[in-house]
Amino acid sequence: MDIGARLQLVRKNKGLSQRELAKRVGVTNSTISLIEQNKVSPSVSSLKKVLDGIPISMADFFTLDIDTRPTDQPFYGVDEQPDMGSNDIHYFLVGHHRPRRQMCVLREVLEPGSDTGSGMIAHDGEEGGVVLEGQVEITVADQVRVLGPGEGYYFDCRKPHRFRNLGDRDVVIVSASTPPTF
Repeated sequence: MDIGARLQLVRKNKGLSQRELAKRVGVTNSTISLIEQNKVSPSVSSLKKVLDGIPISMADFFTLDIDTRPTDQPFYGVDEQPDMGSNDIHYFLVGHHRPRRQMCVLREVLEPGSDTGSGMIAHDGEEGGVVLEGQVEITVADQVRVLGPGEGYYFDCRKPHRFRNLGDRDVVIVSASTPPTF
């Protein structure tokens, strides 16, 4: 494995300059540069110290499939949107590799009968979206409404809320929330 090239890729994917990483770690930026150029082979403890500044574990550094896309890439194909959901609700995340994202953009697919849970959820931030296909029942605090294609919503996420697909076909929504939840 090319440690230097991998370190550079991980550092850039996290949106860090050599100078910023060096500052976090307490070394000179030339030290980071020399490691990335494979002119210096760091000891295990030195590499761990550098990785802690990113942060990424040694195990993840050596085993994860590191995204090689540039962090300023503006376009995402269907296969570049990881599913952050589970079971019968799918949250396809747009821009997952961008460092310090300020919002979360999702293509949501709720299968027939799916529900975000019997209990209401609440978290910091705001959320908005537009239904593209199907009909979804959305509850926000004590307000309940069924929305269809072209209809949208926008609310304070601190209010308890819930989404349910009561129909017999998929519901597709494009949503955004801030701060990012995924």
